[in-house]
Amino acid sequence: MGDAATQAGATWHPSPNSGPRRDGLRPELLLIHFTKMQSAEAAVARLCDPAAEVSAHYVIAEDGRLWQLVDEAARAWHAGRGSWRGAGDVNSRSIGIELANTGAHPFPEPQMCVLERLMHGIMARWHIPPEGVLGHSDIAPDRKDDPGARFDWRRLARQGFAVWPEAGAQAPTEAFRDLAAQVGYGMDFSDADLLTALRLRWRPWARGPLVAADMAVLADIAARFGVDRSGADA
Repeated sequence: MGDAATQAGATWHPSPNSGPRRDGLRPELLLIHFTKMQSAEAAVARLCDPAAEVSAHYVIAEDGRLWQLVDEAARAWHAGRGSWRGAGDVNSRSIGIELANTGAHPFPEPQMCVLERLMHGIMARWHIPPEGVLGHSDIAPDRKDDPGARFDWRRLARQGFAVWPEAGAQAPTEAFRDLAAQVGYGMDFSDADLLTALRLRWRPWARGPLVAADMAVLADIAARFGVDRSGADA
């Protein structure tokens, strides 16, 4: 593991809550979280507390201050139980970024600008594609809602840092679980949890039962970025 920050401008604040990535795995996903704490400093302290048994690679404060807690080559403990594209141990397959946010307010411009610079470097170093950028709610929709409905995924997508649905796709509601699986969602979650995760990511204003607009999102993302798109992900 390294003994200095990978990212220029980051304060190196090493957390003991880390270890080697398992089974030769390397980062192929970038996971975005919110801290749901009152300050970035409190989040850094908790993520470096051995008793908490949690960590992340990076923490970004609302004013843009950046801490690196775990070397990118190492396994941070930020994802917990969850899966994506049929595979578990997301910690060994991802880099985790925590954004200081209580979950009740927008993400400020200084914080988003630092996030974008950080993502640019991480995605280039590890060859992570835009479809590999996820929210914690994507891999654990039964228990997590971060980075939440106020996070601006569309902004990231406009810069090539995430994916966003295009208009025009259609699919019957009966195809919901099949398309959700093609996008990458785990099939051990309920329909209700999957719908909540989908809407947190792409339709945060939506309410009520599954509708055609939800299906259009799944159909488009599955067609352009899904597991079966190239046959490479079995």
